[in-house]
Amino acid sequence: MDATENKGERGSRWALIAYDSIAPAYDDFTAHHEYDTWLGNLMPKVEQHGLHGKRLLDVACGTGKSFIPMLEDGWEVTACDLSPAMVEVARSKVGDAAELHVADMTELPRFGEFDLVFCLDDAVNYLLESDDLERALAGMRANLAPDGLLMFDVNTITTYRTFFAEDVVMEKNGRRLIWHGRSTPDAEPGSIVEASFEVEPLEPGGKAIPPEFHRERHFPEAVVLAALESAGLECLDVYGHTDDAIPEQPLEDERHHKAVYISRRAA
Repeated sequence: MDATENKGERGSRWALIAYDSIAPAYDDFTAHHEYDTWLGNLMPKVEQHGLHGKRLLDVACGTGKSFIPMLEDGWEVTACDLSPAMVEVARSKVGDAAELHVADMTELPRFGEFDLVFCLDDAVNYLLESDDLERALAGMRANLAPDGLLMFDVNTITTYRTFFAEDVVMEKNGRRLIWHGRSTPDAEPGSIVEASFEVEPLEPGGKAIPPEFHRERHFPEAVVLAALESAGLECLDVYGHTDDAIPEQPLEDERHHKAVYISRRAA
């Protein structure tokens, strides 16, 4: 299936299907994602803009890997995700230590006033239209305290020309986890790409997860900056980083793997 055929579809629909499916295997497949290190590198970049207080809203929190280090650092955490299955995995880890909700970031409720709102690990790339990106950012803005800060990341074109164009197979806990990238090494900036993920049991009685598609759109820096402005946000900093998770400036879309944006309410 050509991902461009689905350009008119709401990205949130595909993300819900994909992540409800992947939830039982997500932590195994992303075991190498070191959020402690990543946040340890990113938080000083936020703090230099005058971060006050420890109230966090984690949008698209997944299984809780992004907010658990913040809980351990004494933050008061509210978190939400589109996928009920992912939220339940997160709840199984933290119980009532965090306030957890099921919510679509394009229709984000106002949960309160937060000193920091973040949305990490390419969640906004599942929004296939710029209008959806603007709605999501506006919803995050509505949850900021007057002096609150917003941080989010997007995948660069390099990621869509590499990881989304590769096959990754790993065996863990009696299962074979299979990622099949359907992009190409010459994917165009701004394009919609897709990959599939499935699980094969390696032991009798194991549960298979049939292939589900992950569809994402590449958002160039100019598009993100325009969406921030439309959502009433002021961009404070943009960083890029490779797999070492060390933020660098300037952002280089054809070298870095992720772009990280820090913003606040526009004056």
